[in-house]
Amino acid sequence: MAVPVGVRDLFYAILEKDDNTSITYKKPVRMAKAIEVKISPSTEQEVLYADDSPSEVANTFGECSMEINCDDLTIETQAQLLGHTIVNGVLKKNKDDLAPYVAVGFRSIKSNKKYRYFWMLKGKFSLPKQELKTQEGSPEFQTPTIEGSFLPRDFDGNWQFAGDEDSPEFTQGATWFNEVVADKPKE
Repeated sequence: MAVPVGVRDLFYAILEKDDNTSITYKKPVRMAKAIEVKISPSTEQEVLYADDSPSEVANTFGECSMEINCDDLTIETQAQLLGHTIVNGVLKKNKDDLAPYVAVGFRSIKSNKKYRYFWMLKGKFSLPKQELKTQEGSPEFQTPTIEGSFLPRDFDGNWQFAGDEDSPEFTQGATWFNEVVADKPKE
């Protein structure tokens, strides 16, 4: 058994269309260098009791929160992810800015030196957290954290794709970040 021991290669792609007929994304763009990625799905669970004991369990998917800590979020990346504008090199953040839906892809190296690949398929990010403080003696890195909420796509109900490089059936590793998987993993 191999377990994840790292994370790298963060990409995002703007979701252009998601309805019951099709789904389209813009070409993926590198987001930043990954430090930490947290994925926290939420489900609702209900237990039916019958004949004085648990009889059935039903689960429903709610949403999935995602928290990314990375080396930097450039002005251009913030504009794309959060719906801001750039004018004469200045990032303008307005109260009416609307973040687009995006997909986020990355990969995690495992203890056997093979990768597990991910695409989170439809989510929106909120304004990033950033702590800045004065330098005292030796430098201390101050990296941003951005959080988003991800949900199932309207097109097919999928919210995440993942594949292991060491699985004989998974052959998409070399092209994983070229485009977001639209309807199902390619055969």
